[in-house]
Order: sequence, then structure tokens, then C-alpha cells
Amino acid sequence: MSVKCAIDLNIPDIIHNYGKPMPLSKLTASLKIHPSKTCFIYRLMRILTHSAFFYEHDVTENELEVRYVLTDASKLLLKDPPFSLKYFPQLVHDPVIVNSWIQLSTWFTNDDPTPFHTANGMGFWDFAAREPKLNHLFNEAMATDSLLVSSMVVEKCKSVFEGLESLVDVGGGTGTMTKVIAESFPQLKCIVFDLPHVVGDLQGTENLKYVGGDMFEAIPPADSIMLKWVLHDWNDEECLKILSNCKEAISSKGKVIIIDMVMGNKKEDRELTETEIFFDMQMMHDVTENELEVRYVLIDASKLLLKDHPFSLKYLPQFALHPGILDFAAREPKFNHLFNDAMATDSLLVSSMVIEKCKRVFEGFELLVDVGGGTGTMVKVISESFPELK
Repeated sequence: MSVKCAIDLNIPDIIHNYGKPMPLSKLTASLKIHPSKTCFIYRLMRILTHSAFFYEHDVTENELEVRYVLTDASKLLLKDPPFSLKYFPQLVHDPVIVNSWIQLSTWFTNDDPTPFHTANGMGFWDFAAREPKLNHLFNEAMATDSLLVSSMVVEKCKSVFEGLESLVDVGGGTGTMTKVIAESFPQLKCIVFDLPHVVGDLQGTENLKYVGGDMFEAIPPADSIMLKWVLHDWNDEECLKILSNCKEAISSKGKVIIIDMVMGNKKEDRELTETEIFFDMQMMHDVTENELEVRYVLIDASKLLLKDHPFSLKYLPQFALHPGILDFAAREPKFNHLFNDAMATDSLLVSSMVIEKCKRVFEGFELLVDVGGGTGTMVKVISESFPELK
């Protein structure tokens, strides 16, 4: 959410355009924010710096305040670079998408095909067709991703396209990737094939044109068909239908080019595995029909989510993701209950540490008032440890 906020406030571009390490005061003055919020920018930048999206320039004896520069990560959030990925954080943190994740546990208890259905009453594609803002965000995110992927494909997999006369990019969005391929192989006649509302008003070039349609019905004929980030959106039966239509569209010597995430990569790369798993969760439209017998064990972190753990923190995630604030709690019993339970479980954990590490703080006192103490979980522990304390 902090990254999305930084993008919305144009912070990466403002720091980049400054041309040198930018003082906090200059950054704050450049932002289009309410004057009452200027004091909070440092806290936003602190979490983004800790997360390596920005870097705090070393302060010299002549400098009185912190200065910021971009890192490799935040350079990808600029508006203009060829591989800008700024639309991805905006897409995945859009309220429509976030609310779908909040409904994840509810989805597991019903027969809706996806969490998005549970939250919005329809699938993502149907929703995007009716909501221009989400449709725009999705197309821009896919376009910026395609720029990055296409440069690698053209460089590393050039031989795949050599000798071909025609190519259909199925689900190709606004055609960003196909444009790069068409420019790299001018003899190749390219078609971007997607839903009518996606390609409707787009203009082609000499060797690239846009065609609207439905890949589940028919695909335009060509020597080759490309599926980039398509098959992961559909279940096994739907994928077979797409591939069957691909087979009908190409000749016996044709080829289908699939660009997608492959789960279970054998490389011992934690970050790669993490990306695969996160990507799989983001794309989770259906529970797989192929049952795998997998056994799980609890680690220390997950034990804190047990209902009966002495320091259970199970209510904290629910509270943190609840769309409410303190004033709201006074009027909404459900949210108030979540808040009190979350604070109580936190207090159990904190109080044990306070009693153990800071016992002398309470010695010699006769009376203690816990201001904002909620339901009194922490004070109960203190009063039991110091029976003479009122």
C-alpha cells in the first residue's frame, strides 16, 4: 500500500527529476498534499527506505536533513523508462482487487469459482469489461510487463520466430509485445487477438493488425500462435479448449508459443520460488482438480495464529485488513470486537516481556492506571505479578 501511495503521489518521478539527493523538505513541498499531512511524509519514506525502494543519502556535517535517491526498485516505478512497472502495484492494490482478497476465507466456504466472484458477483473479465478504470489499469500493467518480457524473448529466443510468416498473439491486450516482435521481424504478419472491448479502437501498422473475438470460440489462422500469461488464468478444461482452438488455427507445421510461469522450478532460488507462489495465488481462479497429498507442519510463526496459543495473534491480520478506524469501532460491534481481541492478544505477548525484562519499573508503586487499556488484558497480567499494586 505504501508503494501504491508513493506512485499515486508521484514521489519516484519527483525525486528523479530533482537530479540529485532530494531533501525531505523539498520533497514534501513538491507533493500535492494537504498541509496537515506534511508531517507524515517522513514516516511513509521511512518504510519505503527500509524496504529498499528508496535510499537515504548519507548526511554530511553541512546537511541538516535526510536526502533521498532512487534505488533500482524505484527506478522501475518511474513513468517514462522503457520497463516501467508502476501500473502493477496500482492494479494489485486497487480496492476492487484488495476486497477480493479480503473475501478469500469466505470463498473457501462457498461454491463461487473465484474470490473475485465472491466479492463482486462476477468474474474479473466480465467486471473489467464494464469498468473502464480497472480495464485501463489491467491493460497498462500487462503492457509494461510485455515490454520487459518481449525484449528478453526477442534477444534470447530469436530462433523461435525465424521462418514464420504469420503470428497471432491470443489475449495480446493492447499489443505491446506484438509490436516489438513485429518491429524485430518485419516479414512477419502479426495479429493481436483479444476481446472486442480491449482492441476496439486500436490502430495497427503495416504488418500488425487488431482483431476482436473470443478465444473459446475460434482463433484466426496463422503459422504460429502465442499465449503469454493466458493459460494460468483458466482451469484444465478451459485450457484444453483454448489449445484445441489453437490446433485448429495452425497448419500441421505450425507452432504454439507459450510464455507462462512454471511452478515447481528445480532451481534453489528462494526469491524465484516466492515469486512463483505469489504469482500462483494472484492468479488463483479455481482449485486444482488434481489432488496432491501434501503434509504440512506448523512453524513458530504459524503457531501464533492458533486460536488457543497463549500469545495468539490470530485477530491482528483480521483487524489490520478490516476497512475501519477507531471512530467507526464505537458504532460497529463487529469491528469493535475485532479491535479489542487484536489488542488483547498483542497485550498478552507484550506483558510477558514487560514483566520479565522490566520488573523493576513497577516495584515500589501502589497505584497504576492503564490509559486506553482496552479490556484490561495487560493490566491483569501486571496485577497478578504485583499483587500489592492497585
